[in-house]
Amino acid sequence: MSQPTIKTLGELKKTDYKFLSIKDELRENLISKLKNKQPIFDGIFGYEETVIPEIERAILSHHNILFLGLRGQAKTKMARQLVNLLDEYIPVIAGSPLNDDPLQPISNFAKNLITEKAEATPITWIHRSERFAEKLATPDVSVADLIGDLDPIKAANLKLSFADENVIHYGLIPRSNRFIFVINELPDLQARLQVALFNILQEGDVQIRGFNLRIPLDLQFVFTANPEDYTNRGSIVTPLKDRIGSQILTHYPKSIEHSKQITQDQAKLNKQQKQIEVPEILKNLVEQIAIEARTSEFVDSKSGVSARLTISAYESLISAAELRFLKNDLPYSYARISDLYSAVPAINGKIELVYEGEQEGPAIIAQNLISLAIRNTFVQLFPDPEKLKRKKEQSDYATIINWFSSNNILDLLENENDKVYSSALLVVEGLEDLITKYHPNVKGADKFVLMEFALHGLAEHSLLSKNKLVDGTSFKDLFGSLLNQNLNFDKG
Repeated sequence: MSQPTIKTLGELKKTDYKFLSIKDELRENLISKLKNKQPIFDGIFGYEETVIPEIERAILSHHNILFLGLRGQAKTKMARQLVNLLDEYIPVIAGSPLNDDPLQPISNFAKNLITEKAEATPITWIHRSERFAEKLATPDVSVADLIGDLDPIKAANLKLSFADENVIHYGLIPRSNRFIFVINELPDLQARLQVALFNILQEGDVQIRGFNLRIPLDLQFVFTANPEDYTNRGSIVTPLKDRIGSQILTHYPKSIEHSKQITQDQAKLNKQQKQIEVPEILKNLVEQIAIEARTSEFVDSKSGVSARLTISAYESLISAAELRFLKNDLPYSYARISDLYSAVPAINGKIELVYEGEQEGPAIIAQNLISLAIRNTFVQLFPDPEKLKRKKEQSDYATIINWFSSNNILDLLENENDKVYSSALLVVEGLEDLITKYHPNVKGADKFVLMEFALHGLAEHSLLSKNKLVDGTSFKDLFGSLLNQNLNFDKG
């Protein structure tokens, strides 16, 4: 729809336009989308049965909303997308500081203009994308910023008394009348500022200095908060919390499939990087790293592990593969398990460590999380080596382990081309047979990366020895490696 051409109040009155409050507007457009089976959010995965129905009920109930959840749970993203439930264009009186509706003016400016110009009162149109205001709660936010204050310069220029309402400079909230207004990290807002929101939320009016203004503001408030903030930095004062209609709890994805959808949707890749094939096992491992971090004793569970960890890790994985192709003048092909370790710097900054984790160091913890992801994913795809040991059964891994026991060593170098890489893996006796037995439909790049993964998995379960080389990884017999270490120690 193009912007309407109506420019005066008289022309508007001749149409079928009717004033709707923003909450009614959201409600009517939500009902329309529900009837047409249209989604209200784009790029939000895993909330279909939990969070989204609660948002829909809150909008139908005309409630202001508080999103409560740990970092990286799409709270702000959902708040920003609520503008899609607004009408495409709405009329406002031209020059009005409060975006007055032409049929329901609330400011003195708008009322005086209509009195003066009547049906010739000029109007403009605002697109829904402009009807969004956002404020991050920080210690320097003041009541003047949010609500407003007296403007001495304005009073001097217009030669007005401080008793005149026209000397008021409205803050961000009144200037966002008929908007969706978001306050991020609400507990960080000073208690006195939270108190200043009481009347706006309940009665819709504002109080500025000595003026008790009865301005019925029309706003849809959305607040975001992190439970960690309640103890570390501040809290939401009880009367304010009582005035927020719906408190909606967000959560991390409940399945790897939802996690992968989020990562694939949010990862910022250019055209060249999108040419790189990423086998499914690597996508699963990236998500498993976050799962391991959320349950790790070294990571602060109260802080949470953001979805940004997997997004950054995935981008680093792609870039590591791309770097191999660029440095060695190779055609773009597929990523490998070794590329996963390039995600360590991306993981470092995304996890808050407890004291014991800080003692170990973030890089060590990141490495351990990758190891745990490989170890736990391995038993989902292949027989659990620990169970086979307890049952004393002949395992499917015997041929592979015996091959390494015969003084065979496999070095997988990071900069090898695909032909050398695949040929090296095929040399290991029993490795290809293992993949064929448990994953017969896996072909091409996925097959070779799964073969490499099997070696890493066996090493994490202490069936093989894995050593980091300067430019790759070396696999060898575990017993032989330990024996050599002991002999070297004795000689020393």
